[in-house]
Amino acid sequence: MEMEGSNKHQSFFQDIKSRELHGFRVKKRPYISIECSEIDQIGAVAVEHNGNTPPPMAISFCKTSKNSHVVAVADEGGYVSLYNTRLKFPSSSTHQQNAEKAKMSEWVAHENAIFDVCWIKDDTNILTASGDQCIKVWDAQEKQCIRALMGHTGSVKSICPHPTSQGRSIAAVHKAHISPRQRRVKGGKASSMSITSVLYLKDEISIATAGAVDSVIKFWDTRNLKSPVLQACPHLDVSSYKEKRLHGVSSLSQDLNGVFIAASCMDSRIYLYNVLQPEKGPEKTFTGCQINSFFVKSAISPDAAHVLSGSSDGNAYIWQVNKPLADPTILKGHDGEVTAVEWCPSETGKVATASDDFTVRFWNIQSSCYSNIRSPSSIRRRVMALSSMERRKLFTDEKPESIKNDSDDCYSNIACKENLSSSTKTPEISTPESKKKKHLQGFEVEENLEKTPEASNKSPSSVLNPPSSLKRTIRDYFLMTSSGTHCQ
Repeated sequence: MEMEGSNKHQSFFQDIKSRELHGFRVKKRPYISIECSEIDQIGAVAVEHNGNTPPPMAISFCKTSKNSHVVAVADEGGYVSLYNTRLKFPSSSTHQQNAEKAKMSEWVAHENAIFDVCWIKDDTNILTASGDQCIKVWDAQEKQCIRALMGHTGSVKSICPHPTSQGRSIAAVHKAHISPRQRRVKGGKASSMSITSVLYLKDEISIATAGAVDSVIKFWDTRNLKSPVLQACPHLDVSSYKEKRLHGVSSLSQDLNGVFIAASCMDSRIYLYNVLQPEKGPEKTFTGCQINSFFVKSAISPDAAHVLSGSSDGNAYIWQVNKPLADPTILKGHDGEVTAVEWCPSETGKVATASDDFTVRFWNIQSSCYSNIRSPSSIRRRVMALSSMERRKLFTDEKPESIKNDSDDCYSNIACKENLSSSTKTPEISTPESKKKKHLQGFEVEENLEKTPEASNKSPSSVLNPPSSLKRTIRDYFLMTSSGTHCQ
């Protein structure tokens, strides 16, 4: 897995903290009731380059509101294409005509398939992860590679930037997810140990990872990556789980506040976990789609009200989080397996779906009908921020409680022997000015992930090797009252 490091560790759920401490009420986004609205297909664009039609592999909307209409599409041919989704797509136009009209830019980013793409730094840079075992950082305006991160020994399937950090330190965790049964396939080759998804959590120091070998989600503290601090899986009954087939996880996603994590599993189920209590298993389960390959992804909406998923049957599915047993809404129109899906973070109700039919489709699920029912993100357990005195004590004289490894809750023989290569601090990336173009003649290549004396001296101890008094997890930042649920 690859990550961006930081020595910051701010509080979790910053908007909730502000509301609890200062009485500030955050403006709520309208909650969409799909039951009384129709799904409008905005349009579809064909992914094509000089007559070649590679299937799209990953999509990412810009994060800032001023650029929220721009979507990046990465494909199997190694291209990154940017499209304007606010244009009108006439029903009489072909997908190729739509693409010519909406395409803002494109370039060859890798000489291999791109499995993930992500906007960073106020939409000035783009991260790409590829089958060429490399991650690249791009100046989106100049289409110039400004940095390449090397060192992987396999295809890079997932990337996730640090929530706030502008710098980067590098560390590697070997054998982060390995098969507990050491299964082998024909030819004597070991079963896949791919890391399929990574997430940086909102506390800015925790990471969630999942792999192809099983449905276990591991939670790591980036200040000490020797072993996971928590583990979560859908099956808490050890005896029954051992008898079942181990299903891998194709993707992880989190809502804007980081309250929930949605995990797409190869058993064609999507499991929803509460970040504060992941070891208790999923709070909700969504069924109806077909997840027959690791290319099929899902995404929870920014307001945590809906879950969107691709499907191997050629459709996309949307569930209401507060009604997991209700039939999902089906988005029909694709002619192949629907793989990547994405919510627009700033334009409520806009989603994008990618498919093996070589198209990306844009949808509007909000229509003109809204519900008075609040979204799950506005009805949650009260989370109390620590007082200033308690926060100071947390990082000074109080000794930390030992962290339980919850592997036994999943199954007893799971292997958790990760070997850590010490971090190597690297130069920070300068943030380009939004209105100033830069032309870079070359780019930096980083590939030394192993420990050296120089690396040890430069490694920020507060990030990866903190004193014992700083080894905390997400739940150490907040105290949950026993008052149950709290409605705003």
